[in-house]
Amino acid sequence: MRFLGHVVRFIVSAIVLMFVGWIVPNFAVGGFWSALFLALVIALLGWIVEGIFGKKVTPFGRGIVGFLASAAVIWLAQFIVGGVSVTVVGAILAALVIGIIDLFIPISTPFESGRNKEEAR
Repeated sequence: MRFLGHVVRFIVSAIVLMFVGWIVPNFAVGGFWSALFLALVIALLGWIVEGIFGKKVTPFGRGIVGFLASAAVIWLAQFIVGGVSVTVVGAILAALVIGIIDLFIPISTPFESGRNKEEAR
């Protein structure tokens, strides 16, 4: 069931990225497969940033530093994923919109779900 949860999470993330591409100027996603791959790359880059700098400086962290890290991850992901075009302003706006959407559709990180299982023991 854990694998299915990750698949659903990435599908929801791809749909959110397509929606963000529709409403945010200077942020364009080519289609569903580009959005799905972009969601995977953003998750991987976020995991790397969290591993290097800690929980406070990740796209999942709160505050201005987490927000700017999220925008940087979105901007960098465009160089890895084909069919994605993002400007710096578009990445900042996308990070803002994704943060607002995350308030209503919270998606926990793999680190948080692992920590919650350890705390339950």
